[in-house]
Amino acid sequence: MEAGGQRRRRGNCWIALCIYFLLIIGQQVSAQLRYSVPEEVKEGTVVGNIAKDLGLEVSSLVDRQFRIVSGSKEELFQINQDNGVLYVHKKIDRETLCVGSGVCVVNLKTLIENPLEIHYVEVDISDINDHSPSFSEKEQHLKIYENTLPGADYQLQAARDPDSGMNSVRSYKLSPNDHFEIRMRESDEEKIPFLVLKKAVDREITTKYRLLLTAADGGNPSRSGTLNVTITVLDINDNRPVFSRETYSLTLLENCITGTVVTRVNATDIDEGSNGDIEYSFATLNSEVHHAFELDQITGELRVKEQIDFENTEVYKLDIQASDKGHPPMSAKSRVVIKIIDVNDNSPEIEITSLSKNIPEDCKPGTVISLISVTDKDAGINGKVICQLNKNVPFELKPSFKDNMYSLVTKDRLDRETHSQYDITITASDLGQPSLTASTTLSVQISDVNDNAPEFSINPLDLYLMENNAAGSSIISVSASDRDSVENAVISYHIIRGDGSQTDMSSYLNINSETGVVYSLKSFDFEMLKTSHFHVLATDSGSPSLSSNVTVNVFILDQNDNVPVILYPVSANGSAEGVEEIPRNVNAGHLVTKVRAYDADIGYNGWLLFSLQEVSEHSLFALDRYTGQIRTLRSFTETDEAQHKLVILVKDNGNVSLSATATVIVKVVEPKEAFAASDVKNAEKDEEENNVTFYLIITLGSVSVLFVISIIVLIVMQCSKSTDYSSKYLQDTNYDGTLCHSIQYRSGDKRYMLVGPRMSIGSTIAPGSNRNTLVIPDRRRRDSGEVRLADSF
Repeated sequence: MEAGGQRRRRGNCWIALCIYFLLIIGQQVSAQLRYSVPEEVKEGTVVGNIAKDLGLEVSSLVDRQFRIVSGSKEELFQINQDNGVLYVHKKIDRETLCVGSGVCVVNLKTLIENPLEIHYVEVDISDINDHSPSFSEKEQHLKIYENTLPGADYQLQAARDPDSGMNSVRSYKLSPNDHFEIRMRESDEEKIPFLVLKKAVDREITTKYRLLLTAADGGNPSRSGTLNVTITVLDINDNRPVFSRETYSLTLLENCITGTVVTRVNATDIDEGSNGDIEYSFATLNSEVHHAFELDQITGELRVKEQIDFENTEVYKLDIQASDKGHPPMSAKSRVVIKIIDVNDNSPEIEITSLSKNIPEDCKPGTVISLISVTDKDAGINGKVICQLNKNVPFELKPSFKDNMYSLVTKDRLDRETHSQYDITITASDLGQPSLTASTTLSVQISDVNDNAPEFSINPLDLYLMENNAAGSSIISVSASDRDSVENAVISYHIIRGDGSQTDMSSYLNINSETGVVYSLKSFDFEMLKTSHFHVLATDSGSPSLSSNVTVNVFILDQNDNVPVILYPVSANGSAEGVEEIPRNVNAGHLVTKVRAYDADIGYNGWLLFSLQEVSEHSLFALDRYTGQIRTLRSFTETDEAQHKLVILVKDNGNVSLSATATVIVKVVEPKEAFAASDVKNAEKDEEENNVTFYLIITLGSVSVLFVISIIVLIVMQCSKSTDYSSKYLQDTNYDGTLCHSIQYRSGDKRYMLVGPRMSIGSTIAPGSNRNTLVIPDRRRRDSGEVRLADSF
């Protein structure tokens, strides 16, 4: 079985091989039948009658079968089995069937079986104009430089048309324009269009040209296709940059902040690309401009680089250059004029051109002290300045003939003693808004003129001088002041010598001419001189010199330098001793005697006290310590002694008490003897009292004369002041024995009371002393209620 199968397979292979060779041989044989049919005919269209053209009868075709073996893979054609007609089975597209061939022929190999016959049929597919010319791209771009010369050509893409013969592309046409035309060249049966420049182009006029290229075939009717041709004109650097303005004029406030945009310059270049890219720069190398402003190279913005000051520069002129980036580059220039607007940012400045720092106080009003100039760097109303002085100064400003110049002159009389220095503040204010001010202070010294005499703060001066002062010692220091200065205030002192009278003590005084210390040349005695005065002259060293004097009222103060003097009793030999006889029958309280004494001192120093220093019988006698009266304490008895001795101590009240003693002998006698003795004694006493009265009259007269002289001197001294302060001396004449007494007198606005013991015979009164003095306020000064007691009792 396997061997039989192999034999059958070998037989089929030989058959197939034989058929293949037959086919090859058949292809080499020319076609027997040839038909032509146009493309795009409807299905079923008869191409030809193969049976009829082969001479076959229709009746012989009953048992035979037609079949197309090859040549129509898509079964474009079919054979009618009934009549052998070849017809179109599918729509034929010649351009699809025959790509790129001028002649389109379909070779069909047909078989007729029973018996087998092989026939070759050629069908010529004729072209119809069913396609329009077309371009591979809808648009074509070309670039040319604007300086390209006419005649230059540029190949465009050729149009394609699947049709053939006259139905293919036959011509090209360009849309109307002034610069380009189309030319056509044939190459390998292909028509290639060329764009030819017939007139030079200018990019600055037209940058792009958009043309329409139309390709037309030769069909009837003709078909066409279009191509958009865009021609870009390439730039060359043939144009300079152009500024929008030749000159930029603008204003700018001074002191504007850094970075402020002043302006933006703008230049254009109709070139393109780098030829139209512009860079800005300063055209001149001006360092001042470069420091004040900066320029953005790309945008052309001009900004403030540092603070702008109108006072330095009022107008800035900047030359700015715009350059493109072509090769070579081209440039243009423009000027920027910036006017700076003033801002009130400068305070006035005051300059002292001339100044007299020292002026005499006696200069006349209108004297020029200084010349002053005022400036303000600002302009306009910001630079207008008004000047004024501080108040309460005797000066004024007078404008000069030149603007902003002033004279500082005196307005009133000057007095160095009132104001020795003036600090003059000059204030200058401008009229800007807000106003700015400046001030300066001038120190003017007023030089002294000797127009003031020396002055004593107190006139007259009261000097209370203790008696028994040491000769050559200083007793007072006078001091005068002079409101002037320097040598005009240097004072020398001199004592004005008096008339040399008894009360004139100037001859016993000396003064230090520089210090004013007064020295006494002798010791003074209260009991000899109680009051006096002298004058001191103070003279300055000016030229001419001025002087004034002061009166010094001297009151000699008492010192306890006198021992009490006992006037009674006095013994026959002159000693302080007396004998008193009294009857034995006297009662208690009987006045035995009275011890009289006086002290030349006054006040406490002359206030005497009596005491029993020694007594034989204490129970019999008593002594009044103030009056010096000796009285009996009891009646005498038979046992009492007939004679008694009493030692009386009299002492004053000085700080260092001085004393004296007296002895009284008391004899007790019978009444008859007493009466006789009494008569004798009364006679002796009358004689003694007469003597005492004589001495007392002399003493009182002396004291009265001295007192009246003192009163007259004080009245004369006080009259130099005013009538209200006239001296009045009031003497209390009520005194008796050793009781206290007082002398009242007035000096100026004070009243003085000299307090002391009542003077006994021979005592003196010293109204000029203020020791132990009670100061009584004047009635006009009662409200003060002040009572000053010089020394307490």
